Amino acid sequence: MSDSWLGRVLELEVGPVAHGGHCVSRVDGRVLFVRHALPGERVRAEVTEDKGGSFCRADAIEVLSGSEHRVTPPCPLAAPGGCGGCDWQHAEPAYQRALKAAVVAEQLQRLAGITREVVVEPLEGGPLGWRSRVRLVAGRDGQAGLRAHHSHRVIPIDDCPIAVPGSLDAALSKRWRPGVELETTCDGENHLHLRELATVRGRTQGKQLSGGMAVQHAAGRDWRLDAHGFWQVHPQAADTLAQLVREWADAPLGGVAWDLYAGVGLFASVLAEQVGPDGQVLAIESGRRAVSDGERNLADLPQVSWRSGRVEHLIEDAPTPVDVVVLDPPRKGAGRAVVNAIAAGEPDRIVYVACDPAALARDVQFFAEHGYSLTDLRAFDAFPMTHHVECVALLQ
Repeated sequence: MSDSWLGRVLELEVGPVAHGGHCVSRVDGRVLFVRHALPGERVRAEVTEDKGGSFCRADAIEVLSGSEHRVTPPCPLAAPGGCGGCDWQHAEPAYQRALKAAVVAEQLQRLAGITREVVVEPLEGGPLGWRSRVRLVAGRDGQAGLRAHHSHRVIPIDDCPIAVPGSLDAALSKRWRPGVELETTCDGENHLHLRELATVRGRTQGKQLSGGMAVQHAAGRDWRLDAHGFWQVHPQAADTLAQLVREWADAPLGGVAWDLYAGVGLFASVLAEQVGPDGQVLAIESGRRAVSDGERNLADLPQVSWRSGRVEHLIEDAPTPVDVVVLDPPRKGAGRAVVNAIAAGEPDRIVYVACDPAALARDVQFFAEHGYSLTDLRAFDAFPMTHHVECVALLQ
């Protein structure tokens, strides 16, 4: 298409929700992904991105006929041209969960051929004040802020309503060198940790400004780990997921289990309790600091052995046969090679923790090719106000 629609304002009938925090509309044979709208609404939307293909992106700048589920966003920056962090502040919390459930169900049906009713469950604490880790960037004036959606533009902020109250005070109370990135973490003891990030030769390096060693609580244990390493962002998520893994993994006493993409060993600790001192738990994790933290935190569980490296490189040599596999891959999912290697171990049960429903659905289909069926699924609203959702799938 030769004529760009960028900047064009269109009157649209808003269609169903789509993966990514927007809804779908269609105009003149093209698909528009519309943010700040809800299904069934009629809006005026401005096209914000048009790369000339079959689709473009737009922001709803005026609501002509609103949904009954529309509310006033608690943050004025959750609006067209504002911060890109939140997708659904303009929807009732219960309706946000319904939208996420629809996305998970659609991805399972489209990518895995599975028709299943999905319910997204809330976590304790409500939709605000939950985010324990936030990355900020300093604008041209040195004031820390958040980036606009799909942009490097910095939106200055005074606070963030989804962040743990007070957790951004140290970063927002001073001026920084323009372009500096900052990461704040509030741990399970409500201690605050702040570091400055820099990219050197393509690698991100951090300069600790305060704190550094976090204390978290989950799975009946106290964890001491790098404050900026991997840990669930929602304060209730880690323990909720560990409890479900304990229920679904059901590893046999004396058995063999794998914990893939293990982080600091949250799920490995659960598996170790189940297999007992005569069993084996292999934890594979690519982050060396996470492995070091995991080894220290699980030093009382000698049945857990650690391997540092990429799962796809190490899984071929994992001990077999294996009874249970738990995996919590990054957003891109595990992929066919890892799925094939897991299936080759012939586990009775696979517990798959996923932060991206599309990647989960694709990998479920890969597992189906090896005879594994999705026998249970739960989804949690571990990221309220955003489009993200945490799912746990049981495959047998």
